[in-house]
Amino acid sequence: MAEQLKVTIWNEYRHEQSSDKVREVYPQGIHHAIGEGMGGEFELAYATLDEPEHGLTQERLDATDVLIWWGHKAHREVQDEIVERVCKRVREGMGLIVLHSGHFSKVFTKLMGTTCNLKWREADEKERLWVVAPGHPIVEGIGEYIELEQEEMYGEHFDIPQPDELVLLSWFAGGEVFRSGCTYRRGQGKIFYFRPGHETYPTYYNEQVRRVIRNAAAWAAPSTRPAPVYGNSKPLESIGRA
Repeated sequence: MAEQLKVTIWNEYRHEQSSDKVREVYPQGIHHAIGEGMGGEFELAYATLDEPEHGLTQERLDATDVLIWWGHKAHREVQDEIVERVCKRVREGMGLIVLHSGHFSKVFTKLMGTTCNLKWREADEKERLWVVAPGHPIVEGIGEYIELEQEEMYGEHFDIPQPDELVLLSWFAGGEVFRSGCTYRRGQGKIFYFRPGHETYPTYYNEQVRRVIRNAAAWAAPSTRPAPVYGNSKPLESIGRA
């Protein structure tokens, strides 16, 4: 039997403790709602902002194949030392899935090298996420689109590098569009940014959203290929040398 992929779900876990409205939607926290949607395919661990080292000790990260990140109101409170630790692990091969307002996290902006800024509007607005790469494994089992009756609007321009692959493109009832499913590679690691998931809406109970996150975790699994060797190198033997 194949060993299960080890997934750590990180959440600030601040909104759920300070807002009755958010707590009603996610009584056990956003991280546990995401975890419930992962099914039995993964070995799960959880980490939150207010734990020592934000729950992301070197030991925890070394034991993580894929890290899922949700943050919003406390990006600045994440210690730079932990940010560098996470980014290093991504470059070494750990997968990273960044959700919703995690686009402004220190981890994501550092790995992207841009502001990751965007337009937004908090309103009960319909979102339709169109699958624009139907053959991609992240959208396996998803139809032409995912429709969410209530979500926060994110709009272009989204200040990110050109994605390696654009998998999902959102349209909102207000007329905006947004690159909502983007893949990147940094070093040995794979990164997927997935837009939906505002804290006051039950988005992480939507089965299609959960399917995308499960698919993304499997896609972001570390490669078994050895990391490249850098630095001073001896000449290779000439081809065909007698």
